Amino acid sequence: MKLLLVGGGGREHALAWTFLRDDPSLDLIAAPGNPGIAELGRCVGADVIDVGAHVALASREGVDLCVVGPEAPLAAGLVDALRGAGIPVFGPTRAAARIESSKAFAKDVMRDAGVPTARAEQHTTVAGALAAVRRFGAPVVVKAAGLAAGKGVVVAQTIDDADRAVHSMLAEHSFGDAGAEILVEEFMDGEELSIFALTDGTHAIPMLAAQDHKRLLDGDRGPNTGGMGAYAPVSLATGALAHEATSRVFEPALARLRELGAPFTGLLYAGLMLTRDGIKVVEFNARFGDPETEAILPLLESSLLDIVLAIARGDGIEGTSLRWNAGAAVTTVLAASGYPDAPRTGDAITLAPASARGMLFHSGTRRAPDGTLVTNGGRVICATGLGETFDEARRASVALASSVHFEGMQVRRDIGWRESARDARAPGN
Repeated sequence: MKLLLVGGGGREHALAWTFLRDDPSLDLIAAPGNPGIAELGRCVGADVIDVGAHVALASREGVDLCVVGPEAPLAAGLVDALRGAGIPVFGPTRAAARIESSKAFAKDVMRDAGVPTARAEQHTTVAGALAAVRRFGAPVVVKAAGLAAGKGVVVAQTIDDADRAVHSMLAEHSFGDAGAEILVEEFMDGEELSIFALTDGTHAIPMLAAQDHKRLLDGDRGPNTGGMGAYAPVSLATGALAHEATSRVFEPALARLRELGAPFTGLLYAGLMLTRDGIKVVEFNARFGDPETEAILPLLESSLLDIVLAIARGDGIEGTSLRWNAGAAVTTVLAASGYPDAPRTGDAITLAPASARGMLFHSGTRRAPDGTLVTNGGRVICATGLGETFDEARRASVALASSVHFEGMQVRRDIGWRESARDARAPGN
């Protein structure tokens, strides 16, 4: 079987690793891939949002399946183009991917479907947004409506902070076109979880819940990032919560997208806030999250490839279930100097032998002309540790992270701190 994987980050490395585990005979091609993926298959240089190049590559190679990792090619219509060429592809169409590429569209879908979420207003002018900030009061959330690489959200603790965010997005164009429209949103207090669901457009199969850590520094301080680490499973995410997420979030949203003529197939990701009033959706994403994927997939026992192929071929997945290994996984992100604002690239990376159980997923790396592994992005490597318990997995992740060295490396040492606190409060501890 020949598979084309579009993307070149840590998420794609984790997907490639999982697909090869499911089928060691798989002929894997990645575009553009990265040095970690190159150890598993063949990497072909390509701009990740060059729709024509990917369709030409898939057609030329005669691939049996294409899996699209990042959000940008989904928003650019890559799935539509591949389907038009008769190539089975896992991922939503451009119309369905609007549930991520337009936060305003996502809010409309949630409102019409009755999906619980925070109250929000959409604005394109500074004056209108500033007035909304004052109606909502502080704390308040200001979001770029478009794709901003996971960084277009400001949780403003004061009115002045919110005003600065509004001016930054709408007047200074800090997120370009992604911030030409913004949402001023009610602040939700609670703990946030990420839940992925594999879907054929009607039925949703939830995966293990994970918890991401967006802030750059220990103690959830510093600027927002694309994610500095994640862990799974989360003890708060009971079977009852997964059932509630399926019945109150995934299924109503999928039904509304079908009504709009934009059925969603692939991986639908819901960021959920556990509030005093129950679960509420923070946002939807139209693909596997990063770095949650690097924590979730190593715990999956059943075949991801089989379900992905069934969805890509248009087969229903009703009645399908997933099996999970016991234990836990913790992923620590190793970020470049200057991340998230101006990450430095080209720093040499050394990988020392590590005895900890787990794996290193390449995210922002490349090979220099002399073969040296160097940094090539903001988030460089994801160190996923595995263990029978959360604490074992956390210690393994820290040990793996310590085996990687490059100049100016930024790393959080407290991934899963909320889970650690819950463990400490558990009876007998």
